[in-house]
Amino acid sequence: MLWDTAGQEEFDAITKAYYRGAHAAVVTFSATDRHSFDAIRSWKKKVEEECGEIPMVIVQNKIDLVDQAVVEANEVEAMARNLHCRLYRTSVKEDLNVNQVFEYLAEKYLTHLDAMMAEENDLPPKSIMINDLTSAKSNKKKSQNSYSSCKTRTLGKIIRDTIKIQPTKKISKNVKNATCNLL
Repeated sequence: MLWDTAGQEEFDAITKAYYRGAHAAVVTFSATDRHSFDAIRSWKKKVEEECGEIPMVIVQNKIDLVDQAVVEANEVEAMARNLHCRLYRTSVKEDLNVNQVFEYLAEKYLTHLDAMMAEENDLPPKSIMINDLTSAKSNKKKSQNSYSSCKTRTLGKIIRDTIKIQPTKKISKNVKNATCNLL
């Protein structure tokens, strides 16, 4: 699940409830908003206080607005290094690097989860499946079944595999519940 807390301090008590129990975090600032950049350190600290050490990235958004940028590239890189976070420069408007952020965090979390489970059970790491949504979109339906391409990670190697996904049940219109009475 993904929550956008919008970074508004007046809702601080509420936002903590949203990211409590999170397994990964994206701390985003706008290239055109200095205040949002200055708040990164504070937001990272709040997430760590509530969630502990979880996979986290810093995202500089709106890089398509280069002429309006108020933060220098070297400043952003220094902040990311200092906070030990991977940095992504994105443009939601141009759909640039957005998927890479979530693919990276999913892989980091699943690797961490896999290691924790192996440690608890004293077992070797297992394979982990990550949906490859870009190729799933391009696959066309044949009959009523849809197929989705996936990536399997086994000891650092990625192998393509196909899984079958059954269609969801159709809900019939005009079907009344036996306990429902119309007045």
